[in-house]
Amino acid sequence: MTTPPLAPVLAQGGLSGNSIFIVVGVIVALFVLIFAFVIGRFLKLWIQAMVSRAPVGMLELIGMQLRNVDLRTIVLSRIRAVKAGLDIPTNALETHYLAGGRVPNVVSAMVAARGARIDLPWGTATSIDLAGRDIFEAVQTSVNPKVIDCPAQGGPRSTIDAVAQDGIQLRAKARVTVRTNIARLVGGATEETIIARVGEGIVTTIGSAHSHKEVLANPDNISKTVMAKGLDAGSAFEILSIDIADVDVGENIGAKLQADQAEADKRRFQAEAEKRRALAVASEQEMQARVMENRAKLVEAEALVPAAMAEAFRGGRLGVMDYYKLRNVQADTSMREAVARPGDGVKS
Repeated sequence: MTTPPLAPVLAQGGLSGNSIFIVVGVIVALFVLIFAFVIGRFLKLWIQAMVSRAPVGMLELIGMQLRNVDLRTIVLSRIRAVKAGLDIPTNALETHYLAGGRVPNVVSAMVAARGARIDLPWGTATSIDLAGRDIFEAVQTSVNPKVIDCPAQGGPRSTIDAVAQDGIQLRAKARVTVRTNIARLVGGATEETIIARVGEGIVTTIGSAHSHKEVLANPDNISKTVMAKGLDAGSAFEILSIDIADVDVGENIGAKLQADQAEADKRRFQAEAEKRRALAVASEQEMQARVMENRAKLVEAEALVPAAMAEAFRGGRLGVMDYYKLRNVQADTSMREAVARPGDGVKS
């Protein structure tokens, strides 16, 4: 059985050779357009990287796009690094980006560190960045030290107050010049710790001075003493200098404390005196009560005398002459008592 020619068969099916070529051409054109659209999105960055001698593979660009990575950030960061003499792989940049890091900031820090001849490996820089610290600012501070006010501006206190041994209060302000210690940046103490340590050192130094005049005469002794304590240990900074900006004389705390103590002693003595007075009043009232009690007993005894005398008369134990002698003795006693009282005359 012979096979019929293709053209008649296509003609019978309603398709001609020209139609087939048109369909194939349309499919090829669509494929080319799709390919050009896809490639066009990466072509500019790919060419830019190639021209800058920081090549990034086309497949790498496509892979980063599929992983939802910002292509422009990665490519431009790599170009900056290469131009600065740093060969940071594209994979390392992408990994740090996906970890939530700030790739441009880290690259800027490494470029600045290289210019300042500071040893800053990529791993250290990314670790610091992921820890939440600003690595670029740290490098800048390491190159150009910054000044920290002690106490901090806008804080609850505007001065550091301390009292010398003579009781005079001094109010000081200090300025601390620090430089970032990149090796201790992760896990190191922050500026607040430096301010607290310097403030503690100033208070201790002033408190150990015998007189406030010594501090006023040599304020640099405070700086020397505080610097010798090694206050930057365990912190993210290295203290270069501590300068006392101002020292003012405050209140006489010693005299104020003595006055308060005297007032407290006075109140205590007054309370004790009042206690003793109350005891004396109570004792006096008790004695008065006893006197009244004895008087009552005396009156009671005196009331029994007439009855006893009457009983003596009836019993014959007391005569009339004895009674008159007793009355004479009583009258003589009354006269003597009247004469003994000054200002009183003898009653007629």
